[in-house]
Amino acid sequence: MEFDINTLRSLATVVSFITFIGIIAWAYSGRNAADFEKAANLPFEQD
Repeated sequence: MEFDINTLRSLATVVSFITFIGIIAWAYSGRNAADFEKAANLPFEQD
């Protein structure tokens, strides 16, 4: 297999897409819901 710039670009695109899907899965994970809810309410807490 010849490794040229187009192969590198394709690989970078695939890795970026997998990373994006991973971030989306992490953001919508049920385990993180409580932490995100707490962070969302930080601006409304009074000192």
